[in-house]
Amino acid sequence: MDPLRNPFSPGAGSRPPELAGREDIVSAANVALGRVVMGRSAQSQIFLGLRGTGKTVLLNEVLEIAERSNYLTSFIETPENKSLTEMLYPQMRQVLRKLSNLEAAKQSARSAFRVLRSFASTFKIAIGDVEIGIDPELGTADSGNLEIDLAEIFEAVGNAAKSAGKGWALLIDEVQYLDDEELSAVIVAVHRMSQRNLPVMVFAGGLPQVAKLSGDAKSYAERLFVYPEIGALDASAAREAIQKPLRSEGVDIIPEALDVVINKTGGYPFFLQEWGHHAWNTASQSPITLDDVNKASQKALERLDSGFFRVRLDRLTRAEIDYVKAMAVLGRGPYKVNDVAQALGMEPKALGPRRASIIKKGMIYAPSYGDIDFTVPLFDDFLRRTRF
Repeated sequence: MDPLRNPFSPGAGSRPPELAGREDIVSAANVALGRVVMGRSAQSQIFLGLRGTGKTVLLNEVLEIAERSNYLTSFIETPENKSLTEMLYPQMRQVLRKLSNLEAAKQSARSAFRVLRSFASTFKIAIGDVEIGIDPELGTADSGNLEIDLAEIFEAVGNAAKSAGKGWALLIDEVQYLDDEELSAVIVAVHRMSQRNLPVMVFAGGLPQVAKLSGDAKSYAERLFVYPEIGALDASAAREAIQKPLRSEGVDIIPEALDVVINKTGGYPFFLQEWGHHAWNTASQSPITLDDVNKASQKALERLDSGFFRVRLDRLTRAEIDYVKAMAVLGRGPYKVNDVAQALGMEPKALGPRRASIIKKGMIYAPSYGDIDFTVPLFDDFLRRTRF
């Protein structure tokens, strides 16, 4: 069929044509944003899930909702080699520049600029062009303690937004890459916003371990955030994610073929898009047949193996590859740390640093004490069918 009309969009953070199975999560975010900008309380949110479950898609959906709900928005993706202060400074500066153009917020925005100048100087951020006539606000956001200073700059931005009758939504993707100090500082800043009743919300996306990390950072984090679990779609939602885009183009798929797609993908949104994309391009006409899907499966796996999976494998050292290979050989996860050690013929304690390194790279996580599992769905299948 015509590839130009292919409705599926496999890609990092690409919005699928049908956001199936996420209605409750989107609705909850919509309500929370609406309440906070009205001056009422609501919890910020951290979306937790494995790779390919659609966390980034949901963050982008929340961003659009926020912008329709009278918020200014900032979106950052946490890399492994850049500080939170470096990422936040230009975003906050942009928000304040927009607020300074609003008559109701001019004075409070100017005050916030002074605080931002202090913050930038304290953390030695290369600030580039600086607003003329803006001096630092001595004694505010300049202690050098990130927890204190981030909360104070958030408060300054929040006051400026409130004076304009607006809110500020900060969205953080890959939040697991924040270090302990940075994560603690974000939690403290969100706490301050709640205490001051300011229209600032944080939405973040991260791997499953983030809930524990935030709880370890600040015990009260569980009261500040809700942690929606973003997992595989159930069978009904997975079928919807394939059928609705097809039917919008006047195309159908036979039930047996659809069952194979659901089975092969495990209901994970990214893989549904991948299989749907190849099934469309493979089929010559409607309906898409079982033979079409079988051929598409081969193409999908070839592309995943050479791209999505391979890129992640290439981040690991030889010793780390041996570790994840030993995991995969055991079958489906989660895996006992002791079982992996036994498969490698080593003591679990001796493998601790290697395991910690793989966790830090975001390839595996600990769903519970003594257990580990892959953060990438179907990665164990890839390891079992790939020779190294």
